[in-house]
Amino acid sequence: MGNEFLSAFQNVKDAYKPDILTCLANLSNDEVFTPPSLANQILGMLPQELFESKDTKFLDPACKSGIFLREIARRLMKGLEKIIPDEQERRNHIFTKQIFGIAITELTAQMSRRSVYCSKQANGKYSVCNEFANEDGNIKFTPILHTFKNGNCVYCGASEKEYGEKVRNKLESHAYEFIHLTEKQIKEMQEMKFDVIIGNPPYQLSDGSGASTDAAMPIYNKFVEQAKKLNPRYLTMIIPSRWMVGGRGLNEFRENCLEDLHFKEIHDFVDASQCFPGVHIDGGVCYFLWDKEYKGKVNYFYADEKGKVTYSKHYLKNDYSDKVIRNSKYISIIEKTFNSNNFSNIVSFTQPFGIRKDLFNSPSKYKDYDFSLHLTGNSYKIYGVKGIKGGAKRQVGYVTKNIIYKNNDAIDKYKLFFTTSYSSDAINFPDIIIAGPDEICTETFLMIGPFDSAMERDNCYSYMQTNFFKILLFMGKGTMQVNKSVFNFIPIQDFSKSWTDEELYKKYKLTQAEIDFIEATIRPIE
Repeated sequence: MGNEFLSAFQNVKDAYKPDILTCLANLSNDEVFTPPSLANQILGMLPQELFESKDTKFLDPACKSGIFLREIARRLMKGLEKIIPDEQERRNHIFTKQIFGIAITELTAQMSRRSVYCSKQANGKYSVCNEFANEDGNIKFTPILHTFKNGNCVYCGASEKEYGEKVRNKLESHAYEFIHLTEKQIKEMQEMKFDVIIGNPPYQLSDGSGASTDAAMPIYNKFVEQAKKLNPRYLTMIIPSRWMVGGRGLNEFRENCLEDLHFKEIHDFVDASQCFPGVHIDGGVCYFLWDKEYKGKVNYFYADEKGKVTYSKHYLKNDYSDKVIRNSKYISIIEKTFNSNNFSNIVSFTQPFGIRKDLFNSPSKYKDYDFSLHLTGNSYKIYGVKGIKGGAKRQVGYVTKNIIYKNNDAIDKYKLFFTTSYSSDAINFPDIIIAGPDEICTETFLMIGPFDSAMERDNCYSYMQTNFFKILLFMGKGTMQVNKSVFNFIPIQDFSKSWTDEELYKKYKLTQAEIDFIEATIRPIE
């Protein structure tokens, strides 16, 4: 019996030898560990002759598990066999001359050294490299503090309220060294002449507002921008895809990327779990290859929610939007339907009546708010939300006239109220509120309209229920947040009549293939 058990155990052990880095739990949804398989897919975009040169230098500026450096070392060990035949000499050369890392915490520095050098001390007894004179090797971590001015860090924008001295001893500072480099330090790193900068940087920082993750302050863009300053031959990182279509504070970053012709390859996943199993990131994730010597159209691979990949080759910048059109199947539809006189022209900016979203949660802040009021000549019915994210529910109350600061001319007209936030993956949006005269809303909603008659409002509502409208809205969205600009791809209609999909498909001369694509995209979600 004992021998049979040992034999069976041996068979299981031989059959399943998991990579420990595949099994790591993430630090958070903002600091996600990279699975080995994904690291190798990203490395696969690089010219493989880089791994056959003893002069190629690699830098990971956001080490967490050390997976990129470990897999780079593995490829170099094979690629340099003929150039440096002695295995130990080859290993020493690779680890001391070719691969470098900057860790995001002391813990991840030790993890990365353990992954790369097989010892958390680079010069330790069990280190596979015997030429380091210090414990860090080429994987450094330097604890630094934010430099605050007017309440925010001048380097990364972190909130002093969240990351200042009062909380420094209680929380990780998240003052990532790479994006806090001084001009002098940047010049020193430029002199190292890195050929490849690669990594999976932290994605965002809390600003203390309690905002949803989709609205939190992004930070990955700063890693990309800093990496470009070092003038590498190649840059490749995996980051959230929401920069392509929106995201807080990302307008300048997106504009620069749209103009940058050095993006050679982008792999875009609408479902982040296809890269990071078990992780949800609104808007998905992408990894890219930026090539200093390349200038032209990007090879674009778009994976939909089912993992089906569509390939296209085009410029990131387009004639229809200041955003990236992620799915190439959208382009032919947008070409036929796009009009500068679009639906966004009847969509309000945020806070359509100047009333904040906390009205129902903090009514004491608003002296002119009263649940006991009813619709009278001196009050208006107001729609909003009570509760916090995940448990918030729509509410109705009444307010007096002097609480309203905007769009007074719309109060006595007909309108529609559309939510400002819902899942980036959803094509079918939450119920639209059909509002009449003397009805208003908090900034939880956008106002659509106003309309002079109930008929026009109702015909607009019927238009918004069509698959035609829904797919074009989905094309312009991409994140949880909804603002005026996400309606830019949707053409305006004559609302003296109602509209059906059949009429719209005919009006814009959509092909049967385009119609089938729209119907197939929307129906499975309903």
